[in-house]
Amino acid sequence: MARVYLETSFISACVSDRSDIGSVYRREVSLAWWNHEGPRHRLFASDEVVTELSDRRFARSDAAMALIADVPIIGVTADMVALAEALVRAKAMPRPVAGDALHVAMATVPEMEYMLTWNVRHLANPNNVEHVTGVCREFGLVPPRILRPDDMMEMNDE
Repeated sequence: MARVYLETSFISACVSDRSDIGSVYRREVSLAWWNHEGPRHRLFASDEVVTELSDRRFARSDAAMALIADVPIIGVTADMVALAEALVRAKAMPRPVAGDALHVAMATVPEMEYMLTWNVRHLANPNNVEHVTGVCREFGLVPPRILRPDDMMEMNDE
């Protein structure tokens, strides 16, 4: 049973009511992963995820929070903030320290094996893996594999 960090974009996709083709695809794949793969893993979210999902500008906040009601929430620590700051300083993650950099840190410090996200610009970006890994290794840590839900389902089908 792998430890999987659920990043905000994954949870948001699960509850999205958008009707464009990309949003529908992300919702269907995310819900398929949640229903079929989720029970096979130990799932976690974080204070940063809760903060982002609770933003008053996010119309589906109640549905998102209900979805993760039984998911353990990881609290932020000084080590996580230090790693997030280092990721931003090294330009492995964009500013601010909150957001993407903190998600990586909150999945890395507690030794998650995977991070599930739809953020391919900064998180599930294969061009960034080596840079993120290098910064994490300076802290004696190994980052999780950062994957989109469809990539993780394909991996599990092999």
